[in-house]
Amino acid sequence: MQNNIETVRIDKWLWAARFFKTRSLATEAVFTGKVSLNGDRVKPARNVKIGDTMVINNGTNEWEVIVQGLAEVRASAVIAQTLYAETEQSLSKRVLIAEDRKYFHEPTMLIKGRPTKRDRRLIDKNES
Repeated sequence: MQNNIETVRIDKWLWAARFFKTRSLATEAVFTGKVSLNGDRVKPARNVKIGDTMVINNGTNEWEVIVQGLAEVRASAVIAQTLYAETEQSLSKRVLIAEDRKYFHEPTMLIKGRPTKRDRRLIDKNES
């Protein structure tokens, strides 16, 4: 975490805070509207400052966080977690979704792309 900077590009911050594995994935998420800053859709060059509220959807999870620190470089996960604070609503929503996934297993969740003949047999077997 760097204390001498006042603003950071949103794509750099998302990458440094470890919401996305690469900066290009973070940039693409901002372009496609999966990240909103203070309720507005933004561009990747938009600057983030301490106190901003962000909604982030990386495809599997959705977070609502408040920016508490700024960083332009990616560091350890421990440092990355100090850059934001997740809201109580977001945390309870993610816990609820995780419980639903635990008890209701979608049979096609593990299959990526088109199922093979073997996958189709397993799906049919589990459905009956």
